[in-house]
Order: sequence, then C-alpha cells, then structure tokens
Amino acid sequence: MKTIDLLRKGQLTGIQRLDLAEGLTEFPLEILDLADSLEILNLTGNCLKQLPDEFGRLKKLRILFLSNNQFETVPEVLSQCPQLSMVGFKSNQIKTLPENALPPLVRWLILTHNRLQTLPASIGNLTRLQKLMLAGNELRSLPDELANCKNLELIRLAANQLPALPVWLFDLPRLSWLAYSGNPFCQSADSETRSSDPTPSNTTLKNIDWKDLAIGEMLGQGASGVIYKAIWKNSLPTESIEVAAKPVAAKQVAVKLFKGDITSDGLPLDEMAACIAAGDHPNLVQVLGKVINHPQGSAGLVFSLISPAYRNLGNPPSFESCTRDTYPPEAAFTLPVILRITQGIASATAHLHDRGILHGDLYAHNILVDETGNSLMGDFGAACFFDPADPPQAAAPSDRVLSRSFQLLEVRAFGCLLEDLLDRCSSETDETEAIDQLRQLQQDCMNSNPHQRPLFIEICDRLAAIG
Repeated sequence: MKTIDLLRKGQLTGIQRLDLAEGLTEFPLEILDLADSLEILNLTGNCLKQLPDEFGRLKKLRILFLSNNQFETVPEVLSQCPQLSMVGFKSNQIKTLPENALPPLVRWLILTHNRLQTLPASIGNLTRLQKLMLAGNELRSLPDELANCKNLELIRLAANQLPALPVWLFDLPRLSWLAYSGNPFCQSADSETRSSDPTPSNTTLKNIDWKDLAIGEMLGQGASGVIYKAIWKNSLPTESIEVAAKPVAAKQVAVKLFKGDITSDGLPLDEMAACIAAGDHPNLVQVLGKVINHPQGSAGLVFSLISPAYRNLGNPPSFESCTRDTYPPEAAFTLPVILRITQGIASATAHLHDRGILHGDLYAHNILVDETGNSLMGDFGAACFFDPADPPQAAAPSDRVLSRSFQLLEVRAFGCLLEDLLDRCSSETDETEAIDQLRQLQQDCMNSNPHQRPLFIEICDRLAAIG
C-alpha cells in the first residue's frame, strides 16, 4: 500500500519521520494529525506551491525538506514551528524569502537553485545558523545583518550575481567553508569556466581523445559528475612511442564526466577549472588530461587511478552534526598517522593557496588515506580562485578582501580536521608533549579572531617540528 494511502487511513500514527513523493499538488492535511510525534517531514519531489495555514500545528517538527517543488516564496507559516532547525527548498522557483519567515532555531537553510535576488534583514536574527546554501540564485548583495550570525560556519554563494564579497564575511569567527565561483567579481582564471573550454588560460593540459579511452565500471557518482574506471590506450607521449618503436602499454585511469547542472557547491565546470589549475602535488589526485571529442559533448577529466588501499578518512556531516564530519564509533588514529595525514593535507592546501585556489570544502570526507596516513585530497566542487599576488602581510582595506583573508578562513577548516583526529587519537604515554603541541596548533587554527590564525606556511613548519 502506498504511503499516502496509509496516511489517509490513519495507519501512520506515532511516526517520527514521513517521506512522501507522489506528485502531490496539495498538502495532505492528514499530516497535521501526526503533530504529536512528527519530527522529520520530507516532501521533496512533488508539485506543491504552498503550505496550509494550520502547518504551525507541527510543533515537534525539526527537519523539513520541500526541494524540487514549485514554491515561489518561503511560507511565512514556518515561523510557527518552534523546533524547526533544518529547512530545505532546493530547486524550487523561490523569488522571495519574507521577513521573519523562519523560526530562530534554524541551523541549516538550503535555498540552492532558486531565483532569489535579495535576502531579508531578519536573516540576521538566525543567530544559530551554521550552514547556509545559496548557490544558483540571482543575489546581488548580502544584507549586513547577516554579520550577526556569529555561528555561521559554511556558506555557498556560487553562481549568483554578486559584484563583491562583503569584508565582514571574513570577520565571522567560525566561518570555515566558503564557495563563491561563478559570480561577476571572480578572478580571471575562474572566468574561463564560463566558456565551453574550462582550462584556465595559464595552464597547459594534455588532450585525451574519447576514442582512446575504454570505459569500464562506474566507481562513483556525485552531484557534479560520474567517475568511471577506464583503460587509456596510447597513454605515453608521442615522442616516447617513436623512440620505443613498439606498441604502448595501456594504462588504468579514472575518468570523470561532468554534469551541467548546478550543485549545492556551484557549477561543475568551475570544479573542472580548479582541478586543472591545481597542478601536481603528491597529496592531490593527479590530473592526467582533458577529455576531447566525447560523442555527447560532455566535459571530462582523466585522473590517475587511486589504489584500493585508500579509503575515505571520514563521513559527511549528519543532520545532528550539521557542519562537522562524522566517523565510525571505532575510528582511532595513532600519533604518527595523524602527523602524516595533517602534514600532507597542510602541504597540499599551502600549494593550492600559492596558486590562488581556495579549496572551499576541506573536510575528512574529501580526503583519502591509507593505513599509514598517506593522504590524497580531492573534490574541488566548492573550489574558487583568488588573487595570490595580494601581499599576505597586509591588513585588508575596507574596500576589498586580500588573499590572506581567504587563506585564514580555510585554516579554521584545517583546525576542525585536526580536532577530529586528535579527539580519536590512541596515543602512548611518551607522546604527551607532541599531542599538547598539536592541540595548541588546533586551537590557534580555530582562533575566533581570524586575523590571529597562522597561515599554512607556518602550519607546515610547526607540523614538521613536531614530527
């Protein structure tokens, strides 16, 4: 029996979560009869345009998903749900977020892929807000009142119409993850992604013809694309083939074909440009070339195939953790492994910053490690460009943000990673001093005054001195 039929027959009394995607054009009022128990309501994938005035009866509702519907405005009745902490309206037709439409406990707000041009001043009243997803709208400014959201840790602003980022954004004490590619103010390297060829103008990359790739099993799929295992025929440079005068051995690779749709982080071609511009580093997944002549015209990159000895360091955040990664209960790391992981990731991030790239999503779930702590950082879906030529010692003037501000923001993300690992450290008695030094580094990276945090150059030096 369908869920909607069970609901209408009154057979769902007492449930805490309801998922309903059945082409609904009107809100089923029977849902309101679940008010004594319902905490999570997922109505994604329907054709709803409004909520009933009685929606406020759902006093226990904590999480609401209304993505992929037809709302044109965020319903003001949501303000009557006092426990509501997570709200999702991705991929609607929302033009308006009314003043005071949201209750004060909201921590996680998803408005990705809508038509918003402005945000209300009352968003500054959401002082518990930690995660704000706004990619793929038409925003031309951010209200200064948003600076009151001191708990904001992650914000996605990619693919909007922002002429600049407000300087106060970089004074937020907890902001750690930022994405802003695809706005008019973005650096020239980023603007290359607006064309069909996303290769930054200052980067050379080998073209790999689609016919030279034998595509195999799918290795994974994300919001921005699909990754396949493949065989790259004729994988050695032409001059090597001529010298060898014999057939070239095929090479196992990974091929990522990018989708064209907006993701929660931004545009897939912006991700592709950042992958290319990142260049070579032992702690980054190596880009071997760019796919050309795909039969459907899809953009793609060819990467080195990662050894199966590598696994994800952590898992993505949960509803409860909001912005922080999660780990299995049994997760534990020795001090040598923690040092090897953090030294590698700090070095890779310093390399990116030197190239004017903000990773934007420095998280354990975007890091692959082997059992000894060798690490590879990936997933450039939130990556953005900034001008690394700005003097790093200078204080940011009031009319613009300097490169140091971008780097110090990402330092806090590294501090969160270090904290996660130290909280799960299985240390020996003779390692107390080293652990104390790492704890001090973690606290310095998470300083509530962003301008007092160390840059990654100093972080690398301090890590090297510890081990």
